[in-house]
Amino acid sequence: MPQVSPSYHHGDLRAALVEAGLDLARTGGPAAVAVREATRIAGVSPASAYRHFADHRALVVAVALAAQDRLASTMEARISALVADAGGDTADAAVARLRGVGLGYIEFALAEPGWFALALLTFDPGAAGATPSVSTADAVPPPFQLLLDALDACMEAGVLSPEGRVNAEWPCWSAVHGFADIATRGPLQGQDNDVLSTLGEHVVDRIVAGVRSR
Repeated sequence: MPQVSPSYHHGDLRAALVEAGLDLARTGGPAAVAVREATRIAGVSPASAYRHFADHRALVVAVALAAQDRLASTMEARISALVADAGGDTADAAVARLRGVGLGYIEFALAEPGWFALALLTFDPGAAGATPSVSTADAVPPPFQLLLDALDACMEAGVLSPEGRVNAEWPCWSAVHGFADIATRGPLQGQDNDVLSTLGEHVVDRIVAGVRSR
């Protein structure tokens, strides 16, 4: 049985195990994240994992949060590109930011369905079944914070009224997340990604149009 490499420092092994978990989840989703497999990839003994994670659930939580950060990074990249294209107009930039949130969310789901399924655990503290759930009661998940910030920017730019801003995040997220879900594990699963991207853009643009009408 391989032992912990002497080159590992205290924080390095934890990071290595999280990266190993991401490798597993990328193709196998949340169910593939297992302590034994993660330690095998990292080249250490299973017992060594428990120096950094209390149990299997703790490892899944850490890997899910890492997947969530990657989702947020994809969204931020799409936001930055669209805002740059919008020029200096404040209202156009705010709308571009909101579009970027939705398009980046769908882009990540289509490109990385395994990571997307794992990241969703951070939004679902009541997830059932054998897969551990992840509670985010003490913090707003970064992808959701990007949506909140984009809607606030729309209100500040006069695109969305203060009255229309109230609870606007829920129809926005429901539509975009719903599409991502049916595209990755629902009736649209297996369709060509170019087709799904086009449909996703249509969903996002309808949501943005609805926001502007409010």
